[in-house]
Amino acid sequence: MPLITLPDGNQREVPMGSTCAQFAESISVSLAKAAIAAEINGVLVDLSTVLNTDARVRIITAKDPESLEVIRHSTAHLLAQAVQQLYPKAQVTIGPVIENGFFYDFSYPAGFTPEDLIAIEKRMHEIVKQKLPVTRKVMPRDEAIQYFESLGEKYKAEIIRDIPEGEALSLYTQGGFTDLCRGPHVPNTSFLKVFKLMSVAGAYWRGNSKNEMLQRIYGTAWRTEDELKQYLFMLEEAEKRDHRKIGKALDLFHQQDDAPGMIFWHENGWIIWQVIEQHIRDAQKRNGYQEIRTPQVLDLSLWERSGHADKYLENMFLTHSEHRDFALKPMNCPCHVQVFNQGLKSYRELPIRYAEFGCCHRNESSGSLHGLFRVRSMVQDDGHIFCTEDQIEAEVSKFMEHAFALYKDFGLTECNVKIATRPEKRIGSEAAWDKAEKALSDALTKLKIPFEYLPGEGAFYGPKIEMHLKDSLGRSWQCGTVQIDPNMPERLGAEYVAEDSSRKVPMMLHRAAIGSFERFIGMLIEHYAGLFPAWLAPTQVVIMGVTDKHQEYVEAVTAELKNKGFRVKADLRNEKIGFKIREHTLQRVPYQIVVGDKEVSDKTVAVRARNGDDLGAMSIETFSEYLQTAITKKGESH
Repeated sequence: MPLITLPDGNQREVPMGSTCAQFAESISVSLAKAAIAAEINGVLVDLSTVLNTDARVRIITAKDPESLEVIRHSTAHLLAQAVQQLYPKAQVTIGPVIENGFFYDFSYPAGFTPEDLIAIEKRMHEIVKQKLPVTRKVMPRDEAIQYFESLGEKYKAEIIRDIPEGEALSLYTQGGFTDLCRGPHVPNTSFLKVFKLMSVAGAYWRGNSKNEMLQRIYGTAWRTEDELKQYLFMLEEAEKRDHRKIGKALDLFHQQDDAPGMIFWHENGWIIWQVIEQHIRDAQKRNGYQEIRTPQVLDLSLWERSGHADKYLENMFLTHSEHRDFALKPMNCPCHVQVFNQGLKSYRELPIRYAEFGCCHRNESSGSLHGLFRVRSMVQDDGHIFCTEDQIEAEVSKFMEHAFALYKDFGLTECNVKIATRPEKRIGSEAAWDKAEKALSDALTKLKIPFEYLPGEGAFYGPKIEMHLKDSLGRSWQCGTVQIDPNMPERLGAEYVAEDSSRKVPMMLHRAAIGSFERFIGMLIEHYAGLFPAWLAPTQVVIMGVTDKHQEYVEAVTAELKNKGFRVKADLRNEKIGFKIREHTLQRVPYQIVVGDKEVSDKTVAVRARNGDDLGAMSIETFSEYLQTAITKKGESH
């Protein structure tokens, strides 16, 4: 009889051939009723999975976070079933789980309307009430092709044809609907109560614009109604915080079709950019970086030697001049190696740290472009560290401390750290990858920083640490990275003189704390909803007189605060003071100063905070100290 180990360490034997569902029932009837799936030796499986060997088993219920993916995957099947019941001519294609939900692509030339989504969602709820059992069947590949062709489902048949011959496939059936899927799935449809269909969009079959345009229905699914309500509230808040809307309202930037995926920065936006850039520059100087500047356009042969042309050519902008092929740089790293190569370096000089606010261009597809978040032209706080193998751990540690300090300044205090390991398309030996991945995990372990792995998501030249920041709405943004590259320095001829006088190839660490300036600023706009802390606000103070006779004093106060280094504007328009206050409140200026007869007489200023608080009258010197304190606190002052 198989010996089953429970999460608490207790063990019990089960009859040979028992399913996970039967095992759950042997523990308690209530657990069996709540069970959604099971975890066997760390792998999620259906409750119908048979226990024939000793194993560690955990029963998954809606209280477990792992249940969410199972629920979402099953809800995608529920959607497909409802669509086929209502629109029999619609063919199903694929329906994966995505962040916060799922989608399913259908071949349905007539298209779906918002009214159709309401009808589909209603039918889904009807199917849920039927409590249809979800059963799994294994079918040989060729038999599965014949099965779906007999149903007229040509897309499913095409998917299966791409699967290697002889492989057995799993099919899931609920009611009269059967779909190809690896699983696992819920035991019956009654577990799928909490969902909402969100939108419909076009999507090419297999992402190829030469193929048929499909109908993609997006949905979200959750474990509880409270989770769904919280998510919908977050979406509503995110809509209000859309950086494109706020960017226009605050006159930060704009985009136009003459430069797709590129940004026209206005004065207010450029002030924010410059403040961030200078803050990062100062931090990099304190951490021993040499700031450099490298060309935008380089001979294609350099990108061939670095490996980028082989792995990344389709995303590069190419040009031609005087019988030579050139490319706009998509990355800065090969250029930094060229700087390192100028003059032979000694091991005594290592580590050498280069930093560049480097502008890169990447030929992203037009359909993927999105405001500041996905662009074709970007500037990064890029840096590369050339060091010995023995210095890697210390350099990774130093950079992590540097990045976390920056995040704190921006009011971003929650960060999940992940290690992205070797991808399928990569350069370098397996031994080099083994050593690089171990170096990153050892560094984080010694720093006592918890982390998780992202298998296969490393860069083609090396593994990387990713820093995923959480904003004020709980959304995750991957910003900082540090990557070990044992390959590019060798490919581009970098070397140093070791202690034994031999020539060795340095290790190269690619690192960025915020990544793309454009994306990071877009994230900050939404994180703060445009209510930037004083140190980042384009205008920190606006000064207004009650009437025209106070103009001279307004100008004097403005000049004095400007001389102290503050970003100040005077509003001398012939408008009522209430109108001005409302307008500057909408412009999210942190502090407003109003001066009238009393302030002029007392040589004071009446200060009003952005949130409406009246800070009272104070001397200009006292206000200057108050404002400087708020600026010094950085993100903590918000």
